[in-house]
Amino acid sequence: MTTTPTPTEQTSPGEPPQQEEKGRFRILAADKLAPEGLEYIDSQPDCELVNKPGLSEEDLAAIAGEHDGMIVRSAVQVTAKVLANPGRLKVIARAGVGVDNIDLEAATNAGILVMNSAEASTLSTAEHAFTLLMALARHIGPAYRTMYEGGWDRSKFSGVQLADKTIGIVGFGRIGRTVAERALSFEMNVVAYDPFINAKTMLDGKVKMYGSFDEMLPHADIVTFHVPLNDETRGMLGPAQFQACRKNLLIVNAARGGIVDEDALIAALDDGQCAGAALDVYTEEPPPADSPLRRHSKILCTPHLGASTREGQKAVSVAAAEQLLEYLRGRGVRGAVNAPGLRVDLTPVQQRFVDMAGRMALLLNPMITRGVANVTLELLGEDVIGAAGTIERSTLVGLLANRFDEPVNVINVKQVAEKRGIKVRVVTSEESGPRGSQLAIEVHGPEGAVDDRTHPKDRVRRIVGRVYDDLRPRVVDVNGYHMDMVPAADMVLIQNEDRPGMIGMVGGEFGQAGINIADMTISRRDQTALMLLKVDTPPDTALINRLKARPGILKVSCVRLPPEPR
Repeated sequence: MTTTPTPTEQTSPGEPPQQEEKGRFRILAADKLAPEGLEYIDSQPDCELVNKPGLSEEDLAAIAGEHDGMIVRSAVQVTAKVLANPGRLKVIARAGVGVDNIDLEAATNAGILVMNSAEASTLSTAEHAFTLLMALARHIGPAYRTMYEGGWDRSKFSGVQLADKTIGIVGFGRIGRTVAERALSFEMNVVAYDPFINAKTMLDGKVKMYGSFDEMLPHADIVTFHVPLNDETRGMLGPAQFQACRKNLLIVNAARGGIVDEDALIAALDDGQCAGAALDVYTEEPPPADSPLRRHSKILCTPHLGASTREGQKAVSVAAAEQLLEYLRGRGVRGAVNAPGLRVDLTPVQQRFVDMAGRMALLLNPMITRGVANVTLELLGEDVIGAAGTIERSTLVGLLANRFDEPVNVINVKQVAEKRGIKVRVVTSEESGPRGSQLAIEVHGPEGAVDDRTHPKDRVRRIVGRVYDDLRPRVVDVNGYHMDMVPAADMVLIQNEDRPGMIGMVGGEFGQAGINIADMTISRRDQTALMLLKVDTPPDTALINRLKARPGILKVSCVRLPPEPR
């Protein structure tokens, strides 16, 4: 067992970084933001606003690490070069939805949280998509151009009504649902596809869900996209799909350029398979001046205006500033993009379990002498299961944070574990134990098998904790030694032979060193005992060495945990 005579102070692994004492958060506005967003930051007494939009990559890289937080829109590129020396930078907030302009891998590796303010622009974006749909169906663009040029050709612009048409919505998140609600009010039939929704219908049975895009497509007269651009969605409407769709299909893309194969779209418009397309986004933005997308008679183009309303711009800028400061102040995480599973909308009991997971992992850490190969988390009880992702991250930080030179926090810890081949398994049961919900952490060394608890000692370490009605965390089992102790402050673990005089000897050593034992729990098994001590001051190296030299003492370790939660 590793001895840590002089442990360093540690905060709870599940908490975001805190502001330095007597300091102020430096917030860099690296893009042009709505005045309301800048005013919000500037009005905060614990913030210093640095407003420098339009910096080059080199200039941004030179100053990024001097700030605690950065806010951007879509103009500035936050590249790996910009994040190569992250310094004190902890969070990047995108005022808006997409984060294509931020290198997520570089940010995650640096332990920097990336968030967006997608919810704030939901209405503006959905309204624009529906506006494009109505304008496309009634040829508003070319009809206006004809009138502007002095013409009058009513028969040329005969459109289609929306009532009774079937609209296929790809992506049934906030924006997709908002579009669906408007389509239903226009008496349209609504079908949808979303890979993350496992239900036959949505919106009280009014929207039929399909299991794949290709399955949904033949049933739609109109298709609108509301998904991010990734490997699964890039080019999802391509040549094969155009061959399978209904003739005279109408297309709306106000999500991300590249979701619709632009070459295939031009071909489908030219051969009459597709009747028209309304585009607000493009594979290359802006598209070249000679792009056929700009000039095609069946395409209605707008220059990425989805969230471009006065209300939308104000909302996303203020929301981005609020979310960024919430994280820096340690009050929560909203809109996280690169930390899946990390939640802050937790009940008080869940919050305590997240906090306890970090404490338990820190307590277990010095007992792990052969490295970490596999980690198994056992979560019993519905309230614990709801916080599984956050508990997992908090546990891994406690186990790994002091083992590597690189910084490890709740943002990058899963990537750190994956890169080193550490496998994590989460086992859940909605049925809680006889004493309520429970969390167990089991760590196996490189030579241990995940399910082999009979392997020789030192290969498997296990700790179990519970949170009772008083919301105080309790460790109730350490490696098979049953106990009841609140893990907090300076703690010492002593494994010894189970024989008379050991408790008195340990107490005498601490007394001679002038260290008060505030609490002690003792458990026995297999002719050995485990003492878990809570002390008022940490033991020094001399005391630890004296204890280890005493007959009957098998192992000694100490760890400093956060103070007991209030």
